[in-house]
Amino acid sequence: MVQPTHQDTMIAHWEHQKSYTKDYLETMPEDDYSFRATPEMRTFAQQYLHIAGINYLLLSLATGVENPYPGDTLEHTPSVQTKKAVMEITIKSYDAVIGQLKKMTAQQLEETVMLFGEETTKAEVIFKAYENQMHHRGQTVVYMRLKGIKPPVEKLH
Repeated sequence: MVQPTHQDTMIAHWEHQKSYTKDYLETMPEDDYSFRATPEMRTFAQQYLHIAGINYLLLSLATGVENPYPGDTLEHTPSVQTKKAVMEITIKSYDAVIGQLKKMTAQQLEETVMLFGEETTKAEVIFKAYENQMHHRGQTVVYMRLKGIKPPVEKLH
């Protein structure tokens, strides 16, 4: 049996998280995309647009691919706050990460770049995006519970 490479494992985990995120996006009713747990928190829609924005930002840093949403404006753009737009943008951000991971070589993943003033590998930059999406999706469990909605079942495998 052939052992999966580190890259294969990264791709599998990103595909898994894409599916899990899609379940969350589909479960929350359209009317609740504007819900925020407290006034200072992001709305449900903004949480996922933030995930997408960071996926693209860090992917751009790690691969040089152009970020389609430069800056920190995506989550504050009124025209993309709908369920349909949030789902489309968020899922496309996962597809972008997965697509670039499939194109990268193991050697490219070990190349270094600067992140937050420190030198790190491109693989680690992509992992930071992975960590970010888990953190923010986890926050939306509370949003769903506050609205009386049962979140999707964990997909541990």
